Amino acid sequence: MKVGNVTVGGDALVVVESMTKTATSEIDETVEQLHRMAEAGCELARVAIPDRDAVSCFGKVRSRSPIPLVADIHFDYRLALAVLEEGADGIRINPGNLGGKVPLERVAKAVLERKVSLRVGVNAGSLETTVYVKHGGATPLALAKSAIVYVRWLEEFGVENMILSAKSNSVPVTIEAYRILSRVSDYPLHIGITEAGLATAGIVKSAVGLGILLHEGIGDCLRVSLTGPPEEEVRVGYEILKSLHLREKGPIFVSCPTCARCRVDLHAIAEKVYRAIQDIDQPITVAVMGCEVNGPGEAREADVGLACGQKSGLIFRKGEVVRKVKHDEMVEVLLAEVRSLVRNIGQGRDVNGKS
Repeated sequence: MKVGNVTVGGDALVVVESMTKTATSEIDETVEQLHRMAEAGCELARVAIPDRDAVSCFGKVRSRSPIPLVADIHFDYRLALAVLEEGADGIRINPGNLGGKVPLERVAKAVLERKVSLRVGVNAGSLETTVYVKHGGATPLALAKSAIVYVRWLEEFGVENMILSAKSNSVPVTIEAYRILSRVSDYPLHIGITEAGLATAGIVKSAVGLGILLHEGIGDCLRVSLTGPPEEEVRVGYEILKSLHLREKGPIFVSCPTCARCRVDLHAIAEKVYRAIQDIDQPITVAVMGCEVNGPGEAREADVGLACGQKSGLIFRKGEVVRKVKHDEMVEVLLAEVRSLVRNIGQGRDVNGKS
């Protein structure tokens, strides 16, 4: 299915989504954030529509956005109807807080008229009371059944262009909810651990939860939900996909954990190299290792890398040492090798520069 010009589901690659964190009524700030998200690789962006001010500004934001926009609607179905008139590429609703079947039917009719996608998004924190009580809480079965009830209603109204999600801030609950959904529905699934938290904890929870689902073949679109910039959500999303070899956008960065053999500030070196290669699109592997044991030995599959010795460093390609350099030249020379490699790939050559 399509969300704007982006294909979700089927044989398409897993799509990386994020959400703007500016007020949608702040048009310039929102557009600037969308461009940063797109530069990081974001393919779909969700934009909150909490009120009429956001609706009135949405069209201007959409006209300047580099990627398709999905309008995020809660509580007031009329906001969904209005923002569709402003050119939304898709709508995300939580039917449990829209007010029942009649408002849902009106949204369905508008979605069909506009021929856009509809995401049915169920969250553990906003299950309707009857479902919550019946299942004794926001259990995996409660989440999945809630989503399917709404899907059946929407199917009655003629909607087929749907994406489903059923999120919790609990990793085990989320995993099991999506397993159930994947067994009972063929609609594309948007996966994520909602309210994952700050950097370290949020990244760990997202990587564990999404990693398990993706490894099981579950998930067509993902969002990493972090308390932080959306660009970071995008970067983490790609790192999760790259770790499973599901997407090959951008470099794979390898660095050793260091030990007593390391005689340099490897953390500082690795940080500098990692930051410098973030604008690369090619799926090359770059390694920064703390000694001659780990590099090039344990990083022999890296396209290009640095092994830091006590008095000098070794630059290597595919496990073969190509140059010895002084400490104060290591990063500069490594990055030069990386840029040379990227140029070769861009010219249709292999990592050794051969056509």
